[in-house]
Amino acid sequence: MQKIKMKSNRRSFLKKSVATGVGIGLIQPFQSFGMGRVQNTVKKVGMIGLDTGHSPAFVKSLNTAMSGEFGNYKVVAAYPRGTENILAWKNRIPEFTAEVKKHGVEIVDSISALVDQVDYVILTTIDGNKHLEQVLPVFEAGLPVFIDKPFAGSIEDARKIAKAAKESGTPMFSSSSLRFLNGAEEIRNGSIGQINGVDAYSPAHIEEHHPDLFWYGVHGVEILFTLMGTGCKWVERTYTEDTDLVVGMWNDNRVGTFRGIRKGKGGYGGLVYAEDGIQMLNEFDGYNGLLHEIVKFFDTKNPPVSIAETLEIFTFMEAAERSKNGNGKRIFLESV
Repeated sequence: MQKIKMKSNRRSFLKKSVATGVGIGLIQPFQSFGMGRVQNTVKKVGMIGLDTGHSPAFVKSLNTAMSGEFGNYKVVAAYPRGTENILAWKNRIPEFTAEVKKHGVEIVDSISALVDQVDYVILTTIDGNKHLEQVLPVFEAGLPVFIDKPFAGSIEDARKIAKAAKESGTPMFSSSSLRFLNGAEEIRNGSIGQINGVDAYSPAHIEEHHPDLFWYGVHGVEILFTLMGTGCKWVERTYTEDTDLVVGMWNDNRVGTFRGIRKGKGGYGGLVYAEDGIQMLNEFDGYNGLLHEIVKFFDTKNPPVSIAETLEIFTFMEAAERSKNGNGKRIFLESV
């Protein structure tokens, strides 16, 4: 059981975390959530952050699933507080809290209380700048955790989260739901031969508290890396008020691009150039593909996306930010 970890390891991890300036409250005793008529076979999931539409959507899918579609994983408790700075979403916390309560979710007043009564965690706080602070108590408790997009609000925080997960021995992964576009896995695995290049696209709205692509462009960049894999060497970014175009060169001389859309009709997808064909991917069936991967991860503790790939995605986006600030200058990822 993941909860039963060596306390000494966690205490050592806590000391290192505090040394970085991130405080963690001590876990407090908390009475177990009464499941009522729900059977003991329910696998208890906690949710952190009710400031995004992903939260009620995930809860509804998990808590109303029939025939064991999601392995009887249910969200039983949630800590609602998320962003402090993005007011448009902070102001929706009461609305989303009311929605999840309709599905039998107990609202708790601290992350410490949450981790004491669940076995798995989904962190959905919309503000990536809160993720390091909020996930550290989860790592201390040793609970497998999925971190929703954006993984972090800075490349520094992304690396700290990855390091803390490794030091605490806690299973963790992060991904955009767009990684699971219909057909993407089959193409990555060679259904149309070796992939020579990809032109990915998505909306790329900008939010002042995040580097540009971290906020929304991450969806399209995730599509790009889903298909191209890791190994990007450098990026160059062309930026206008309405559009981003980021060109990436991979180590094997393959070229991948990301187009960020801020004007006109948006959408998500990619055009794949491969040895045996050229194929468009743009069919997205919602969050259930991601949720299936999350519960599989909870079962196996094996992440469907490596932390190395997630960190390269964020390094790519940070390099694109620096390229923009350098008027389109070529930025090598190794320099980030």
